Amino acid sequence: MHLLLSDIQLLAFDLDGTLIDSVPDLADAVDQMLTELDRPKAGQEKVRSWVGQGAVVLVKRALADSLEIDGIDETSELFMQAYQTFLTAYDANKGAKTRCYEGIFALLDAAKTKKIPMALITNKPYRFVPEILEQLNLDGYFDLVLGGDSLPEKKPSPMPLLHAAEQLNADPALCLMIGDSITDISAGQKAGFKTVAVRYGYDHGVPVDQCGADLVVDSLAELV
Repeated sequence: MHLLLSDIQLLAFDLDGTLIDSVPDLADAVDQMLTELDRPKAGQEKVRSWVGQGAVVLVKRALADSLEIDGIDETSELFMQAYQTFLTAYDANKGAKTRCYEGIFALLDAAKTKKIPMALITNKPYRFVPEILEQLNLDGYFDLVLGGDSLPEKKPSPMPLLHAAEQLNADPALCLMIGDSITDISAGQKAGFKTVAVRYGYDHGVPVDQCGADLVVDSLAELV
């Protein structure tokens, strides 16, 4: 795909694994949650493979792994206790070790200069997002920010992408979804967006070169 920023009416970005590496802080919160439940810590490598579909899924995966079972009931007392413990732990340290990936500001600044609208569409609970953006100097770029709980559905549903296109008066066919996993690429395809995948993020066990994205890059600077 030959991509010209001048042809794009909206740039939509995933957050974790695309703009920021948040795994160190997420892993610390998961491990604190597991420790309080008298379970062994998971560590960053496992958490990296679990991130991307929101906090509920992350906690369920961590619990199931620690208990060596296939799944966890979201209505169970164990899950609800663990989920609240995780949220509290993550809220306390959400920006301590999180960093921006190299190359992202080249694209963000170029798009801002060209006055291309930008949306942030993450599956992370919205309550955590504004402060993280502020801490990492990302808060001045986005015309719309959606968390995983901002709408009735989250990625891989196309709903948040189509909502962003509607809110920012963009034709989906002239919008671009940039993400690091099959979750983002699938959402983009369903919404009729063009799609770009980055190789450095959290691929959910499916290499992004196999996700069917229109373009795969090693750095967002390649899009400038």
